Amino acid sequence: MKIDFISDLVPSAMMESLRSRGIKEFTPPQAEAIEKGLLKGSNIMVASPTASGKTLIGELAAVYSILAKGKKAIYIGPMKALVSEKFNEFTKAYPYIKAAISMGDLDSGDPWLAEYDMIFVSTEKFDSLLRHKIDWLPSVGCVVFDEIHMVDDYSRGPVLEVIITKLSMYKEIQLVGLSATIGNPEELAKWIGAELVTSDYRPVKLLKGIVFSNSIYYYDGYSQEVYEMDGSSKVPEARVLEDTLHKGKQMLSFFYSKRNAESSAVKLSSVTKAVLTEDEKAKLAEIADKVENVLDSPTTQCRKEASLIRNGIAFHHSGLMSAQKAYVEDAFKSNLIKAICATTTLGLGVNLPAHTVLVRDLHKHSEEGNAYVGVNEVMQLFGRAGRPAYDTEGRALVIAKEKYNLMPLYERYIAADPEPIESKLGVMPVLRMHILSFIAEDFLNSKPEISKFLSNTFYGYQYGSTNMDTFIDQVISSLTDWNFVEEHSSSYVATKLGKRISELYIDPLSAKWIMDSVGKATDSIGLLYILCNTIEMRPYVYVTEEAESKFVYYKSLNPELYSMEASYSYYDPVAAFSTAMMLSDWISEEDEDAIMKGYHTTPGAMYAKISNIDWLIYAAAEISRILKMPTHLLVETRVRLRYGIKDELLDLVRLEQIGRVRARKLFNNGIKTIEDIRKNPEKVSILLGREIAKKVYSQLE
Repeated sequence: MKIDFISDLVPSAMMESLRSRGIKEFTPPQAEAIEKGLLKGSNIMVASPTASGKTLIGELAAVYSILAKGKKAIYIGPMKALVSEKFNEFTKAYPYIKAAISMGDLDSGDPWLAEYDMIFVSTEKFDSLLRHKIDWLPSVGCVVFDEIHMVDDYSRGPVLEVIITKLSMYKEIQLVGLSATIGNPEELAKWIGAELVTSDYRPVKLLKGIVFSNSIYYYDGYSQEVYEMDGSSKVPEARVLEDTLHKGKQMLSFFYSKRNAESSAVKLSSVTKAVLTEDEKAKLAEIADKVENVLDSPTTQCRKEASLIRNGIAFHHSGLMSAQKAYVEDAFKSNLIKAICATTTLGLGVNLPAHTVLVRDLHKHSEEGNAYVGVNEVMQLFGRAGRPAYDTEGRALVIAKEKYNLMPLYERYIAADPEPIESKLGVMPVLRMHILSFIAEDFLNSKPEISKFLSNTFYGYQYGSTNMDTFIDQVISSLTDWNFVEEHSSSYVATKLGKRISELYIDPLSAKWIMDSVGKATDSIGLLYILCNTIEMRPYVYVTEEAESKFVYYKSLNPELYSMEASYSYYDPVAAFSTAMMLSDWISEEDEDAIMKGYHTTPGAMYAKISNIDWLIYAAAEISRILKMPTHLLVETRVRLRYGIKDELLDLVRLEQIGRVRARKLFNNGIKTIEDIRKNPEKVSILLGREIAKKVYSQLE
């Protein structure tokens, strides 16, 4: 279908934007979506491979809603990096549309969003907006759910499912779901009342194969073609990389642990280093310096990543800082970095294709032990193979350790159909949060209303609502006992406390634990332990021997606090205490690298924990204010966590430009307060440098 097919249906500005990007013809799934009513307000569910043009389908519906109907449109994505990428792409394509992005503060209704026509949000942020009763929802004409198959995800799925169910009640809002290839797209489409578009179209041919020894076994049906790889390495992964580089292409290799990704990058670095030009080495050195110095003082991981980048390879996982990930991704897109060894979140997030994709790990650890990786997840990673406009084909590969593994791997991952997705809504922590939010928003106020709503979720569609009524009774009983809701003639109303807890976006059980225990904390380690001993802070860090012994000691000092967790089903208080000790080391100004090594963690993981506990401290302070409890320790500890400082530096960090390192430098040189800064301009200028000192003193004028 040529794009001119819709020229009489859409505003001219839409056509101009398509032509300006060189789009002349719609892909098969795009054409089918249009034929099934995409531009007529029909709900559409698209299930097709990566790079098949799903993004443009959502884009067309959103822009049409804005320009032709005068309505707002919303894009909802599961990951912040993905949402940011889509926002940047959209603003370049449609600079004349007022677009905004919101992913941060979950305790804000962001009223400023009412001024924008196209709004990009993460799943959790949009749920938070609904809890804050945004008044512009009736002006929305279209909502695009990217990666809608994530309803199958344990962490993000339930929130997404509830949002979809809520928006389905607004019949004037067009819902567009964009999904990877899944086993039950018909079920998902029927649930949201959508026309289904399925396709196996890819702009780049995908070759799926199994690596054994020095060969790749490609399969077309049950016919087998054996390809002998270029190179000399006897290690299969290295041989695949050699062969890829000989073709002038790049490779993504996926793993299910950060450790495996890092160690593989180290082993493969000699292969990538051998193909670098002098110009590439110079550019990579500049990027490596930036990556190494993202933090005030580089950690072992920072130095390790920088060293690898100089050799044309990198690892990519949640342990990296966001800025470091961005440098790696940009260098890969520029073909400076030749290979990335990544955990699977890269394959599920930003658009970063490569000619060759190797899924190295096919087992991952679960609560039941080691298990095979699911077919859908491997297919999603395979979808990164082949760069449109650069490659005529892409290679998606797995490795067989023995020749007899070829056929089992073929049947499991090459020939297998995608698996059906399932709702993950039916778990107690999820239901606690959502049922409280239903009542707090005055959205649903009785058990029959809540039951009816939950019967309309994907969970209700798949399993019915019979067992859900038992869950509802249990949750409402707990919320009532905790004084978060009150019963009035068979309907329920949230208390002031309950409304605030819903807005704060924490598990009501965590809120109850905080209420009961925070007043018993006499020092920062006790407070940190309380906040770490919540579902929001899991998974915990490595349990050190010191943490085990100190937990016993602190329990003897404050048995009332350190024995309470038994009443709250917290099964691992020692692990929570170890995480609290890591954060205590941070605010005691311990060396960052020593913290990483001692707790077997990474900069990205540690800063994620700091971010999480910052939110919990804020929530605890808000709860304490309502209950008229002291907040001094909470407020002080929050500032110390933000900067990683002892309490003696609190006055100095009140000034911008003065953080952990500069505050300590000033303090150790006798400048201990803001008043000392005011009295010693020459000394401060020498210690901080004239430019920084100018910025500091401008705040004192």
